[in-house]
Amino acid sequence: MLLVADVGNTNIVFGLYDGDKLLSSWRISSDRRRTPCELAAWMKVLFELEGVSTEGVEGAVLSSVVPPLTPVVVKAVKMLFGINTLVVGPGVKTGMPVLVDNPREVGTDRIVNAVAGYHKYGGPLIIVDFGTATTFDVVSARGEYLGGAIAPGIGISMEALFKETAQLPRIDFSAPRSVVGKNTVDSMRAGVFYGYLSLVEGMIDRIEAEVGPSTVVATGGFAESIASQTDSIDAVEPWLTLEGLRLIYLKNTGGR
Repeated sequence: MLLVADVGNTNIVFGLYDGDKLLSSWRISSDRRRTPCELAAWMKVLFELEGVSTEGVEGAVLSSVVPPLTPVVVKAVKMLFGINTLVVGPGVKTGMPVLVDNPREVGTDRIVNAVAGYHKYGGPLIIVDFGTATTFDVVSARGEYLGGAIAPGIGISMEALFKETAQLPRIDFSAPRSVVGKNTVDSMRAGVFYGYLSLVEGMIDRIEAEVGPSTVVATGGFAESIASQTDSIDAVEPWLTLEGLRLIYLKNTGGR
């Protein structure tokens, strides 16, 4: 079995594959104070809750946008499974040319998503990832990563609205009854939900004006909520990053 891990700014997402089948997935907070021992203990408990033996894990691959946590995860995997982890970064084969000014600046999760999206849908392709930040990544018809755009994520936008105002409450992300709110909460929901929906639709339109009609794939925590309200998104892939990690692992291990 293969353990995949995506270390994001908010959560670490683990997945366990048997061949090309995702057996289980877990999500824990990206606490930068966490030690390898703590993380290994958490992982052991999660495996036990799923009734999965740690002895069956033969490989591990990791992408991370939180550098302090990268060695923590690597050491925890070594402690628990006795194996080394392939860390996606410079020198790791992805099979995708990265045509930007400085490829090292691009978050590894964005490249991983692009690899998975292109593998399944081909190109031209636009991937919208609703994470801590909302990212738009563009892949050409020839499978080249062309670049993209980064916007504040939905969660941090809502939190900023609450923290930086004196009278506005903290709200959840959900579609209001109307674009024109009749109370403060519905007005906030309308602004955040439809404002963000318009941002996504507008960005997709502008990107397609530059690169041509594209398949648009959404992933991340709010992907389903946004995709259900627009025709601009063609598919939702909740586990796109995990699938990309699996594919990159295979590219670097000869398919093992």
